[in-house]
Amino acid sequence: MTSGALHEAGRDDGPSTTGAGDGRTVSLSASAARQVRVLRQAEGNEALMLRVTVSGGGCSGFQYGFGFDDTAAEDDHLFERDGVRMVVDDASLDLLDGAEVDYVEELIGASFKVHNPNATSSCGCGVSFSI
Repeated sequence: MTSGALHEAGRDDGPSTTGAGDGRTVSLSASAARQVRVLRQAEGNEALMLRVTVSGGGCSGFQYGFGFDDTAAEDDHLFERDGVRMVVDDASLDLLDGAEVDYVEELIGASFKVHNPNATSSCGCGVSFSI
């Protein structure tokens, strides 16, 4: 598990990526950090971290998964912004390197979205991608 310096909750320090120790990073947007704080508060558990995964499937080959976790595994990497932690397993980090996890509100709904520079194509829903 990789972790970096903690940031003060509520303070916008800009994107914070503690990294995997080998140069691989994923960032969390300010909007995503705010939404995770809202959801954490609704769950009543400030220890919850946003877990982002990549698995095989979807209409383009790979798909993103989002959930909450209060523990990190040995092969997980921690990234933090504004007091919010995001955890990514080592295999998913290979496919997410350089990506930003964002939270967007559109007419069709609100959701977490990944802006992934490694994806060569994605489906219309934005959850599935190929490399």
